[in-house]
Amino acid sequence: MIKGIVSRAKTITDSLKGPVHNQVMGLLTLVISVTAVTTAALLAPPVTANELDLQQMAAPLYRTEKQIIFHKLDNGLQLRLLPLADNQLVSLASQFRVGSRDETSGQTGYAHLFEHMLFKGSENAPGDSYAQTMSAISGQFNASTFFDFTNYYLTIPSEALKLSLWLEADRFIRPALTEQTVKNQQDTVLEEMATSIDNQPYVRKAMEFLLTQARDTPYGHAVIGSREDVKNATKETLEQFHHTHYRPDAMQLSIVGALPENTALWVEEEFGRWQNPEQALKAPLKMQFDNQAVHGEVVDERGPWPALLLAWHTVGQTHPDAAAVSLLEAYLFQNRSSLIKQSGLTEPDQLLTYSIPLSMEQMGVSNLVMVPRAKTSLDRLAGNVERAIETLATNGISDQALSQLKANWLNKRLQLIDRPSQLARALSATLAQDSLTPLTGPWERINAVSPAQLQAVAQTYFSQGYVRLDLLPPWYIRWTKTLLEWFPQGLSDTLEDLVL
Repeated sequence: MIKGIVSRAKTITDSLKGPVHNQVMGLLTLVISVTAVTTAALLAPPVTANELDLQQMAAPLYRTEKQIIFHKLDNGLQLRLLPLADNQLVSLASQFRVGSRDETSGQTGYAHLFEHMLFKGSENAPGDSYAQTMSAISGQFNASTFFDFTNYYLTIPSEALKLSLWLEADRFIRPALTEQTVKNQQDTVLEEMATSIDNQPYVRKAMEFLLTQARDTPYGHAVIGSREDVKNATKETLEQFHHTHYRPDAMQLSIVGALPENTALWVEEEFGRWQNPEQALKAPLKMQFDNQAVHGEVVDERGPWPALLLAWHTVGQTHPDAAAVSLLEAYLFQNRSSLIKQSGLTEPDQLLTYSIPLSMEQMGVSNLVMVPRAKTSLDRLAGNVERAIETLATNGISDQALSQLKANWLNKRLQLIDRPSQLARALSATLAQDSLTPLTGPWERINAVSPAQLQAVAQTYFSQGYVRLDLLPPWYIRWTKTLLEWFPQGLSDTLEDLVL
């Protein structure tokens, strides 16, 4: 039984401790204004692909998918039910096709702000009734906002499902905004912005620089929005935002776990009469980004140490190259056996490396943050990455190495099956092309990637220029680092430890 209540997750986290970790993770998570990203999957132990038949390994995905019960309500709401035996809990995940990309000029941050509002009262559960009820039934709830989507997660005891569906429908369909709750949540978001962005080294300047790379597109502003737009939001403008974007044909609902027999009927009762607005759901824009060499720098007097941020425009989730890009990101940057990690096994040039690629519906961004050792310049770090990419683009990858990448990807996907809450979230994040194959569709695209396609993707998206942003601390730290670059290796290492 779940104990207590987990408060809603912030869109932006600052969970890592220490100046260098704060600098790096703050940049990755805050600059792009996304919700907390777990790194557990990145650290999953690799699977030895040559000892396994990949299709045999993927069999649990197919078996699990066959148990899913698919419904589509008359109003367009997509429902997926997955009953699990030997389970006393039920996990619900609701994803709405609304995010910061849907915000108009003067209303940036509305998707995130409205996510806050949906925990603060509805027609039949005013004020903090939702949180109080969840606490009383030992429920866990969470939420997140991204560029394309807003997500709501809930895990409750099976016997509380009917009540929970009523509460979910009431807040999604009939939110009760008041002037006071709007003001309170504006203050909360502004405090979040100050703590997580403005008070973190490098983040505000880096965010503004990076967002200019997507200028004049729906992705050209931060998910959390601007301070001015958040402050100027009103009850009326937020209600209009809800009316336009919170609609059944933009919703995917997945329910996983110990499902009562009447689950589908309860969903129909609570959500079936919800009407769509007259305006049709907008089709996503088609966008094309060309990679060009861009080099900038930001100086922050609070910066503890230099760092290097590299970024490449790739493709959106529905693009034919999306699967190959995902495998290539893992091969280059993410896995413990990645080319970048291997380059630092002996006499490493970098203290830390992080990569959390962004994959949106119509746009992708591969990224890498590197923190250099005292004797290593930012130019040298950038050169190491360029050489690794050029080697791959020229020589390609072996069949065995590609099979290993696929096995690692599959291993992470299989972990969902033993985690009902994570599985519900994955089902509600299903792409339209996978509506009836939410688990196996993505795998089959991964499995279809060939060495030739991986090499072509490296040439197309990673060898044609990239965005480089140098993150520089105050002059005296830069001066100290320059001195350390000239010292003997042992002495510079000792002084480096003292500095950091």
